[in-house]
Amino acid sequence: MKERTRYIKWGLTLFLTVCAILVFYDTFYMSGALQRFVSKLLDILAPVVYGFAIAYLLTPVVNWLEDLIVKGWRKSKALRDKKPKHARVWLRTVSILVTEALVIFLLYLLMSVLIPQLVDSVATLISNAESYYNTIYDWANRLLSSDSGFGAWVAKLVTDNYDDTMAFLRDKILPWAQNMLTDLTGGIWSGIWGVVTFAKNLIIGLIVSVYLLAMKEKSLARCCKLVYGVFSENRADWIMRGTRRVNAIFSGFVRGKLLDSLIIGILCFIGCSILRMPYTPLVSVVVGVTNVIPFFGPFLGAIPSALLILLVSPLKCLYFVLFILLLQQLDGNVIGPKILGDSTGISSFWVIVAILVGGGFGGVLGMFLGVPVFACLQALVKFLVDRRLEKRNMPLQAHKYVKREREETSQKEEKDK
Repeated sequence: MKERTRYIKWGLTLFLTVCAILVFYDTFYMSGALQRFVSKLLDILAPVVYGFAIAYLLTPVVNWLEDLIVKGWRKSKALRDKKPKHARVWLRTVSILVTEALVIFLLYLLMSVLIPQLVDSVATLISNAESYYNTIYDWANRLLSSDSGFGAWVAKLVTDNYDDTMAFLRDKILPWAQNMLTDLTGGIWSGIWGVVTFAKNLIIGLIVSVYLLAMKEKSLARCCKLVYGVFSENRADWIMRGTRRVNAIFSGFVRGKLLDSLIIGILCFIGCSILRMPYTPLVSVVVGVTNVIPFFGPFLGAIPSALLILLVSPLKCLYFVLFILLLQQLDGNVIGPKILGDSTGISSFWVIVAILVGGGFGGVLGMFLGVPVFACLQALVKFLVDRRLEKRNMPLQAHKYVKREREETSQKEEKDK
């Protein structure tokens, strides 16, 4: 029996190794058929992915409502004595429906207030485009005037490199502008179709999330059973502990960062309304949405917003910059630590590295999820290193390894003496 089990393990290892080699070869040296298949599969399963994301974000709210209803049930004698059949099923159903209805109502309230003002802001921005163009043209004209040293330097540079400049405009800028106009024309229709597809997937995702929330305990139990059935008990325990750690990191960061960004967006809207800033709804949405990106998010949202306000009033632009600095100080020192705490446990340097790597591979979503993914990888590496050190009866504190080789050398020399 042991011999048979050993052969099965060797065969499975060989099969997985061959599959990994084929995937690697197809990805980097062939047409990438597997990548296209995975991309197509993700497009098909997009409503399910949305459903999982919605259920994951709403699980704490459903649990809180269940606990609240149970406490009210236990306090009421009339309801406590009745104990209807399938009380747990009805309790879960009521909690899910109330949660979904509350989320839909808040979204409708937010959109009904925000969308009209966003439309007005965009319409005002488009109607004032000509005046903004004239303003920028006047600034550039004064800057490049022959009276200033900078203008004379630019004029001399253009004169000396006239042929190269004209070739660059003819061969690079004009084809790029033509391609951009073509892409913009096609992008409008693709954008409309993308919005329709997203709305359809979101509606189906809401329905899927109801089913997922209803059977979350059963699904969790079956997954745990599968893990313990496939792996040995020690490995299964290790997998379960790692899964709980990953869930703690992701739930603390993702849910906390979304809530933090919502609060920042609302505070920005209130502050800009009090200061009577132009394009307040548009600026608040940009600041709130970009705030989900750690570290770089405040700059990504504040810089274009400040430039937009600068076209209207330089003085209000200065007020806006000061207000954003105060708002980010409030977020970094009060709101953020209260909501997020130390959910990731990684230093600021590795946060920057995770954002750069995640943004390079996954864009904005990668910048957002790069930090918790990197925190999970760091926790895994730390666990494996500590486990190996424990087996060798070595200390786990990092500072004890700084001059360890010198101490060992001195101890050996003392023993030799």
